[in-house]
Amino acid sequence: MLFDWYEGIKLQNPFYFLGIDGGGSKCKARLEDAQGNLLAESVAGPANPARDMQVALASIQQVSEQVMTSANLPVSALSNTYVGMGLAGLNLPMYKSKLQAWQHPFAQLSLSTDLYIACLGAHNCDSGAIVIVGTGSAGLACHQGQQYEYGGHGFLLGDKGSGAWIGLQTLRWALESFDGMAQSSPFIEAVFEFAQCSDAAQIIESYLTSSSAKFANLAPLVFEYANRHDPVATDIIKDGASYLSALTRKLQSHSPQRIAFIGGLAPSVIPWLDEDIQIGIKQPLAAPECGAIMMAKKQFESANKHS
Repeated sequence: MLFDWYEGIKLQNPFYFLGIDGGGSKCKARLEDAQGNLLAESVAGPANPARDMQVALASIQQVSEQVMTSANLPVSALSNTYVGMGLAGLNLPMYKSKLQAWQHPFAQLSLSTDLYIACLGAHNCDSGAIVIVGTGSAGLACHQGQQYEYGGHGFLLGDKGSGAWIGLQTLRWALESFDGMAQSSPFIEAVFEFAQCSDAAQIIESYLTSSSAKFANLAPLVFEYANRHDPVATDIIKDGASYLSALTRKLQSHSPQRIAFIGGLAPSVIPWLDEDIQIGIKQPLAAPECGAIMMAKKQFESANKHS
């Protein structure tokens, strides 16, 4: 949306707004002109600085250049672009400080977490709550200017109910089953086939040092077999969904106006949540990258309203 006072601001024209949503598997970008018209969208690799700062910066640079090219604009137009960026991992002060020190190519950069921009986009304002269920999982409630964040502690320490967590539980069960220490099922056979492994050693070699995104790739298979009532897959999904239901109740304690589930696994996991939780979930109004643009415009307004 074009602010009424834009025309009176003396800036190098034309100028643009770019929203970037970065997570453990990919980052997405949305480019708009000053009037709020969509010019282009693009996707690049993972952008979680807490996992790998150099990979995150490379993905951000790549997606920024890609979206300019898709809009038939020169990459140099990034210097006239006002950017809002929400990244996984920026809830940790050390990584936010590193991003703030980055010599970026933009006219202005507004930084926050992927949760916050997702909440802005989902509710078209900063009053509401969201649960993200993708490679990772986390929840955020915004109410009366305060933010209340839960979960999102990372693949090794938390992210229960997420794609990476589902994949990890599945492989642990598969290995215990291979050792004769846990129940087997046709699902476990499908896991070995999916991983293109024939024994436990190959599973370990393939996944021991893998990224959270690789573990998350197993999640659709787990939901497929859970929906077929496979007992092993069902137990894994029910355990994760129980946590996400509890997380949602925690967010409800802050009396948000709306609650939305977002992320690649949200449609799959919602039917497994407690019934009262399912009833209260609202559709997100816009994507996280739209929320990032809202954040960029707010900072742009604050910096230029007295020009």
